[in-house]
Amino acid sequence: MIYQGNAITVARGDDDIATLTFDLAGESVNKLSTAVVQELDQAVGALSAEAGLRGLILASAKEAFIVGADITEFHGMFEQGADQIQAMLERVHGIFNALEDLPFPTVSAINGLALGGGCEVTLATDFRVMAEAARIGLPETKLGILPGWGGCVRLPRLIGADNAIEWIAGGSENKAEACLKVGAVDAVVPAEALAAAARDILARANAGELDHRARRAEKTGPLKLDAIEQMMAFETAKGYVAGKAGPHYPAPVEAIKVIQKGAGEERARAQAIEAKAFAKLALTDVCYNLVGLFLNDQVVKKKGAGYAKQAGDIDQAAVLGAGIMGGGIAYQSASKGTPILMKDIKEEAIALGLKESRKLFTKQVERGKLSTEQMAERLANIRPTLSYGDFSHVDLVVEAVVENPKVKGAVLAEVEERVGEDTVLTSNTSTISITRLAENLKRPENFCGMHFFNPVHRMPLVEVIRGEKTGDAAVAATVAYARQMGKTPIVVNDCPGFLVNRVLFPYFGGFSQLVAQGADFRHIDKVMERFGWPMGPAYLLDVVGMDTAVHAGEVMAEGFPERMGGMGSDSGKSAIRLMVDHDRLGQKNAKGFYAYEEDRKGKPKKVVDEDAIALVEGLAEGEREFSDEQIIARMMVPLCLETVRCLEDGIVGSAAEADMALIYGIGFPPFRGGALRYIDAMGVDAFVAQADSLAEELGPLYAPTDRLRERARQGERFYQDGQQA
Repeated sequence: MIYQGNAITVARGDDDIATLTFDLAGESVNKLSTAVVQELDQAVGALSAEAGLRGLILASAKEAFIVGADITEFHGMFEQGADQIQAMLERVHGIFNALEDLPFPTVSAINGLALGGGCEVTLATDFRVMAEAARIGLPETKLGILPGWGGCVRLPRLIGADNAIEWIAGGSENKAEACLKVGAVDAVVPAEALAAAARDILARANAGELDHRARRAEKTGPLKLDAIEQMMAFETAKGYVAGKAGPHYPAPVEAIKVIQKGAGEERARAQAIEAKAFAKLALTDVCYNLVGLFLNDQVVKKKGAGYAKQAGDIDQAAVLGAGIMGGGIAYQSASKGTPILMKDIKEEAIALGLKESRKLFTKQVERGKLSTEQMAERLANIRPTLSYGDFSHVDLVVEAVVENPKVKGAVLAEVEERVGEDTVLTSNTSTISITRLAENLKRPENFCGMHFFNPVHRMPLVEVIRGEKTGDAAVAATVAYARQMGKTPIVVNDCPGFLVNRVLFPYFGGFSQLVAQGADFRHIDKVMERFGWPMGPAYLLDVVGMDTAVHAGEVMAEGFPERMGGMGSDSGKSAIRLMVDHDRLGQKNAKGFYAYEEDRKGKPKKVVDEDAIALVEGLAEGEREFSDEQIIARMMVPLCLETVRCLEDGIVGSAAEADMALIYGIGFPPFRGGALRYIDAMGVDAFVAQADSLAEELGPLYAPTDRLRERARQGERFYQDGQQA
């Protein structure tokens, strides 16, 4: 044994080939934490001192190769400042460079995921062989940074600037065939042949058939592009990537600039350019929030896995109510391999549901994601029916009929009689109390909410709602099914609007008050879109549907009359109510705050509608100018305060789950990290002061809670060093 550590071992074979194996003790995956990087330094040092070696294989004893750096260390590390960050990067560069400079050929045997730092360490070896199912990539720009351990230097020299820009700016995971095509790897083989393929490459290098020294010279020298080629490669890419990334995400464009600046440099200078840019990005709020988002996502996934472990798999599901929503649920279940019955009482509804599912599968075929054979197989997972004949074998039912408590209650009671005693019943309701819907059920412990967001195939969140009598087994089974469908489930407790809609409607309340006081709804939309929302509140209301919004507003008004009483149907100053009264329901009938025309792809395209503008102007008390800052405050404060209340009321279990629900459910700007991180970034005391100043004019919707005031006095945050407080 040449080296033995907690995460790394280096063994010498009889053929004088050494194998460095990553196998982090006590963990399911390999990560490059500070401690592991220190071990790698020691291991490379031991290899350098070992006489007579003829080659080195980097390997992993786990299912994944290396999933990347240990992101849990990022916040603490980045808080040390630019000098310390650059010093850390220089240390890692020194280790990877020493690996690259070993006096014998080296090869990485990539058996599974090799991401971020895990990909970068393979770039330091002379050759790479890859298992057929493995994937590699550099996803750092998704965290607001760029590859900082040599990825911006080595990858362009290995696969060309254009391919490297696509990999790095897009942060994609790349399949084996694609990697081989661009030259990122030298061979793709079945997993069981990986070790033999790695040894074969080293044998060919030692025999002079493969020139590993020429490989090194190419990776450590300047990029071979003349001035015109550089301009074409980099300037065009910067414009395109900036357009795709948008103004709030600087990392992708910064990565291109780093590759460009380092193109004419040797390894050391190019790496120094990379390190400086990494340190600059690491200190931005965007990076802080995106790293926090990753950590929150891990919290949510861990909780979901814990629930799912208690339940096991759902082998057969059913959806009640076909149509667009039912068809979307059926498609999602079938596409992920869980067979589903789709029941309705009308043939035409069944036909509509099947049409919706078929349309979504056809799009997958058109994009090359599925073959026609695969589409046929997955469509066969959907079995339409007009009866309850096969429901005795169903593990879980999703009720997705009209949003009416009497209809839903009757349908749930009916299906309960037709399923097994252990079958879990769920309701895809967006507003109706789960406790109320359970009143007519004989087994309320087997019932909970399963709130999908529209469109089902795109929106990642599913709210799993626990009613007063819901049992743990029902929650666990529903979480397990949501995960099988490829969704992110978050468990919340029952209340009007549950979590996401309860938080969203104060945001709409802020919008209504602004419009009633003379603000131009088009200007509000532009301000909130610049703030980072995918669409402004008026546009979002058109997408949601004005009648749906009025119904949900009435639920909120009834549930929280002090704060949200103005959202009821008797509110005379509601722009939303005004739209419904004039049959302007939004996209569903092509007119709302905007009018809608079909674009070339048949999708609704928003256009200005003078009738809507005149209608809203007639509602306003008079024209009043609001600054962008005033609009943002009046929109964001009620949303953030309601998120705080949901956390304090125990509707949601943690700050991480609350923030992730808003990002996954309503498109809260990811680079801002969520409502509670937004408060932390402003400072809890500053946020409370802003809310108080607005509450004087605008009322209880803007009033901070007593507990939030206490947080402000105590200097408490919702997150400490990136973790939840």
